[in-house]
Amino acid sequence: MNEFKKQQTGGASHRVNAALFMVVSAPSGTGKTSICREFLKLCPNIRFSASSTTRPPRPGEKEGVDYFFVSEEAFREQIRKGTFVEWVENYGHYYGTSKEIMQDVLGSGGDLLLDIEPVGAKALKKSCPGGVFVFILPPSLEALKSRLNRRGEIPEVVQKRLGKAMDEIKEIVWYDYVIINEDLQDATDCLRSIYIAEKSRRERLTEKIGPFFE
Repeated sequence: MNEFKKQQTGGASHRVNAALFMVVSAPSGTGKTSICREFLKLCPNIRFSASSTTRPPRPGEKEGVDYFFVSEEAFREQIRKGTFVEWVENYGHYYGTSKEIMQDVLGSGGDLLLDIEPVGAKALKKSCPGGVFVFILPPSLEALKSRLNRRGEIPEVVQKRLGKAMDEIKEIVWYDYVIINEDLQDATDCLRSIYIAEKSRRERLTEKIGPFFE
């Protein structure tokens, strides 16, 4: 065993795979979807994992690209079959991450970007160690409230979303990185920088570094 491999020897729980999955979470109205879309344009080597959901499509959303839109009955059947690596209910609709997509992409050495609520993200962190978890914040609560009001929702819905946002922000303590979305381009650059830095971690480059020690 060469010197580098000796240094890498250890328990499996401490190993970091070359393939990377990044999880992005944020309160509703923070601009997470826009950041993820811009990030994917800059980093075409990372694939977006479309979740399954029971909510209806919004204007411009595409089946299999943004989400897999399914009935509640079909979603519950998928839960029963163990299709999801994590799933949550949010505002009366269900969202779930495909176990098969994660296994296929990561198993083939590809990278994956996931857009998941904090409850589901926390469950994923427990079941699939090694991911990179990023939380996106608005510049302030006033800015978040203003963004939600611009959606034209009734005051009761805005207050409900703000209350949920506060609960979600409390989960920030276990995330790896935080991005404050004051400017879309800057926030996108931050997410890209996190991705580049994580791909450059020594643990992810074991196979490429090894020959230098032989």
